[in-house]
Order: sequence, then structure tokens, then C-alpha cells
Amino acid sequence: MSFYESVYIARPDISAAQVEALTQSLTGIVEENGGKVTKTEYWGVKSLAYRIKKNRKGHYSLLNLDAPPAALKEMERNMRLSEDVIRYMSVRVDQLEEGPSIVMQNKSSRDGRNRGAGFRGGAAKKADNSGGNEKADRQAANVKARTEADGAQPDAGKPQAETAGAPTETTEAGTET
Repeated sequence: MSFYESVYIARPDISAAQVEALTQSLTGIVEENGGKVTKTEYWGVKSLAYRIKKNRKGHYSLLNLDAPPAALKEMERNMRLSEDVIRYMSVRVDQLEEGPSIVMQNKSSRDGRNRGAGFRGGAAKKADNSGGNEKADRQAANVKARTEADGAQPDAGKPQAETAGAPTETTEAGTET
């Protein structure tokens, strides 16, 4: 027997219980034809990339099959006849994945994230009371890092106000200091 992954999209106006009943009926068709369904996943209602049969959303469901090609063909025939299924796709795979699919893994990782963390995932407020001027702090740290790397003083390139108008002395060789 061959391994298949089959995903179908059901109409959005039916309930999740009706989608589960549809999945059970498709499982029964596969088992009647000598195959077995190793895993079923309900991914929920998702937005479609484009309209299909005047629908913008749909219930997504995954079936992992270990079945002969005739069982898959019969299941797809029944999906074509069902008015509740708006699109389906079956793909032959070398082996079936154990555990949750990538869609369910992403869904569970989003559920555990910190909601108040902000855009970049940091803490919502800093623990220290630095005044909140983070941009100025970063600029000061950058200037300090550059001057330490150059080995120069921060004001070395600027003319000194005291020495600009000071009188110069002449040495014996005739040079000014």
C-alpha cells in the first residue's frame, strides 16, 4: 500500500462538528476499500488566498492515509460529489509524519507566546528605570564603542575654545608652540 496526505477545504458555513462527521465518513470510505487512516487533524477555519466558489474562508482538515490507490480514488470521487467540500488535494509521500503536522506545530507555538511582549519580542516595559530614552542610550553607547576602538578622545577632532585665540610663544629655533 502507498502513503498519502490528503487535505480538503470545507465550506465555511457548516459547523466544525459537521466537518468532523465528513472526516469520519471519508475515513469509512478508505477503510471499506482496504486502507486505513493513520491520522486526522482539524486545522480550523482559515482565510483562502483567493475566492473559491464564492467563499473567502474554509474549514481545513488533513488525513494521513495508508491505502491502495483505488481507496484514494474512491475517497476523492466522494469529495467531488460532496457539496460541502470546495477543494481537496492528495499527495503521495514516501513516509507518513509522526506527531503533529507543521500547521499544528505553528499553531501551538503561537498559543504560548507572550502577548504583551511588543513587536520585537522584548519586554513590554524595561525593568530598570532608565527614563525610557533608549535611542539616546544606543547612540551614546555607539559613540563610546567607536572612540574606544579608535583609541582617540571623543573631542579630539574638535578645536578647543581656549587655545583658539591664545597667544603663541616663539622658541629659539623660531617655531611656534
